[in-house]
Amino acid sequence: MGFMNKLLGESGATRRTDDYVELDGVQAPEAQADYQLHIAKISEKQDVIDIKDAVYAGDIVIADITRHTTQDRTMEQITDELQQVARGVGGDIVQKDEDQIIITPRGVKISREKLGR
Repeated sequence: MGFMNKLLGESGATRRTDDYVELDGVQAPEAQADYQLHIAKISEKQDVIDIKDAVYAGDIVIADITRHTTQDRTMEQITDELQQVARGVGGDIVQKDEDQIIITPRGVKISREKLGR
């Protein structure tokens, strides 16, 4: 499994904090960061509140939506709400495959082109 699969997950996989591995020679920054990247899981509509708070605070969120299908009415409502948040802060939002949504604050655009081949 590659690093990006560990970070972003694989379709249908459940991730926990202990699933992330510290890389040798890479230490967490000593100083406080201006922004953070959060990993979230949307199991129910209530989970959107923490995601909205993070984006309003200027952070990036990668949300796992494997519990829902894109045709699920609840998922449609969640997606609409997160799109409004992205528009409201001048950020960006994109769905990656069928299992993740990435939401960014103002000043961070998500490229629609994949790197590499």
